[in-house]
Amino acid sequence: MQAFDFVRATSVDEVVSILRQNGNQARVLSGGTDLLVALREGRAEARVVVDIKGLPETTEMSYSPESGLRLGAAVPCYRMYEDEELSSLYPGLMDSARLIGGVQIQGRASMGGNLCNASPAADSIPNLIAHSAVCVIAGPNGRREVPVEEFCVAPGRTVLQPGEFLLYLQIPAPRPGFGAAYQRFIPRNEMDIAVVGVGASVQLDESRSVIQSARIALGAVAPTPLYVPEAGEALAGQRISDEVIERAAEIAKAAARPITDMRGTAEYRKHLSGVLTRRVLKKAIERAQAS
Repeated sequence: MQAFDFVRATSVDEVVSILRQNGNQARVLSGGTDLLVALREGRAEARVVVDIKGLPETTEMSYSPESGLRLGAAVPCYRMYEDEELSSLYPGLMDSARLIGGVQIQGRASMGGNLCNASPAADSIPNLIAHSAVCVIAGPNGRREVPVEEFCVAPGRTVLQPGEFLLYLQIPAPRPGFGAAYQRFIPRNEMDIAVVGVGASVQLDESRSVIQSARIALGAVAPTPLYVPEAGEALAGQRISDEVIERAAEIAKAAARPITDMRGTAEYRKHLSGVLTRRVLKKAIERAQAS
């Protein structure tokens, strides 16, 4: 592995300063499960690596009914699913937390790091989009917010500007009648990259029989994780039925723009987009009706 300086940052301002001074030769480390592999394989370069795991803002995981979940960029996945309250409030989000790598990886990997890696097949991103998560970014000009669906701009690239880094994710509190889910298709039982991944959420009315709103996002079928608002709009105001779910699944399938590679053909991935959307919506509705 190439040699680099390592800094364990103690403040947000220190991180911003180091990033500004070193430009693209400075890398932020949250869990390091993607970054260190990329550095070792020569797919990334760094003169300095900045560890943000010592910052209160990036390691905070807190919840309130008013503001929802504040999830620091360096909070490892295991802390999420081992928290009984959060697991009960956000079972859909935990679908992804339990899928990112194996158990050992989940001891280090964070959803924030998974998002910043900006892989089109990332397991966290469609789910975060379904949950209406917002990125809070720190930089030389202060802080700004970006919806997760606008954060990735190309494979491996994000909206982060020079000197900026992801501080935390803000995820709305679930209301009664809310449900979400994420599923992916992989050739093996675990620890593989998604051929297709789908995240979805629904908000049901008081009778739990009518969908008030829905959000659907796909992974591994476009250069970036793909938010499909028209699929959610097709469900809004509709009574729950196999027909309306099928209509949304067809819209999601039509929106997918996959490529053919060693993990599957474009045609196969489009087919899977419809199948998984249907399954994930049914799971999200099941959870919403039980909430």
